[in-house]
Order: sequence, then structure tokens, then C-alpha cells
Amino acid sequence: MPITVVVGASSGIGQAAAIRAAEGGSGIIATFNTNPEGAKETVARVEEAGGTAVALPLDVGRSETFPAFRQAVETALTQTWNATTITGLVNNAGFGQMSMFEDTTEELLDRFYRVILKGPYLLTQTLLPLLEDGGAIVNTSSNSALHSGLEAGYSAYASMKGGLMILTRYLAKELGPRGIRVNSVAPGRTRTRIADDAFEKYPEVIPPIAARTALGRVGEADDLGTVIAFLLTDEARWITAQDIEASGGFNL
Repeated sequence: MPITVVVGASSGIGQAAAIRAAEGGSGIIATFNTNPEGAKETVARVEEAGGTAVALPLDVGRSETFPAFRQAVETALTQTWNATTITGLVNNAGFGQMSMFEDTTEELLDRFYRVILKGPYLLTQTLLPLLEDGGAIVNTSSNSALHSGLEAGYSAYASMKGGLMILTRYLAKELGPRGIRVNSVAPGRTRTRIADDAFEKYPEVIPPIAARTALGRVGEADDLGTVIAFLLTDEARWITAQDIEASGGFNL
């Protein structure tokens, strides 16, 4: 059976992707960092959907912990599914913070790098021996790295997301001989916890964003979760090396 590791699955897009993938028949290894309660909710919702899930802790910004995480994944595979491999990997963990270029500190720049680019790079490298030939990797990028989503204050964040898009294409090329497909999905403005629950705290920002979106609303986590889950399936077997913007037509 398919088994997918969803990194950053305790809320938002990662949680939605885990649930949707489970509905499609995949077992789920859901990672969390600071939100164990959210991970428990993800596991419960996967089980409600008739699936099986395990929650494992992971700080994507600490690459020295990745070998131990791989061992935890191997243990979960054996104990829960009597399996030794995974079929999918979703690199979704991240954080968002607005910072104008002249105000961005080296510390913040390094943190963006560790979590958004270095983390997925090295974690994918660590888990690659567990990924079956013919499997799939999906990276969550951002339309802030595209012309459609360019906004002042996101130079550091978007630069790392842009790097993740480039990494996606290189992984698709290098892993293609194993039949492994690699794509990224670029959300637009989406109602998640990533920016410290900004939409909940500042609901007045929603109408202007909706007005700039062709489909007339802000994105919801499930809008992205369904796209990610689709890219993991055999129905997307001929799609690789793509960055798919899923923003409802932001700035059209």
C-alpha cells in the first residue's frame, strides 16, 4: 500500500494533504514540531477517514536530527504497516515572516535557509533510500517567488522558496531514472497558521486579498491539500519537474 511522509502535518496545508492522501488509500507518517496536539488531530482525522497514521516529532531546521528521524520512520513502517519503504514524501514544514530587505537580520535569513531550503534538501537526501522507485515527492513552494505573488517584505522567504522550486526540477531530473516524480505546489494567500494566524488576528486584510483573486476569496488549506494529494497518485504519473501555482488566480 502507499505510505506517505507528510512533513509539517499538524495544521494547515500539511494536515489537509495528509487527510486527502489518506482518503486516497495512503498510510500517513505525519510530522510535527511545536504542535503535538495538532498532530494528534491529524492522526484522528486520518483514522476517521478510514486510514492509518503515525505522528513523529521533527524539527526541519535541525538537520543533525535527521538520521534519528529516519530510524523512527523505519520503526513506524515496520510496526504499523509491516513495511520497509515509503511511496511519497511531502516537504511542507515552514514558517512565514514579513521583513523588509534592509531590516532582515542574518539570523532570520539563516533560519529561513535552514527550514525552507536546507531542511528539505537534506531530509529528502536522508529519506531517499526508503523511497520506492516510482514514488513521488511534493514540495510546498510559494507564489511569493513568482511574479504573481511578488510583495515587498518577503525577499528572504521568497528567495528560499525560489530555491526550493529549482531544487524540485533538479530532483526530478536526477531521480527520473528511478521513476520518482518531483513537483512543487505554490500556494497564494492561504488561511493557515504559518504567519502566526494572521487572518484570524487581522480579518480586515481578507477582503482586499479576495478582491485581487480571480476566484474571489482567499485560499483554504484544503484547496492546496487536494492538489498535493493528487500529485502523489498514479493519476499524476506523467507530471514531474513542475511548479503548480494554486492561488485561485491571485493578481490576474
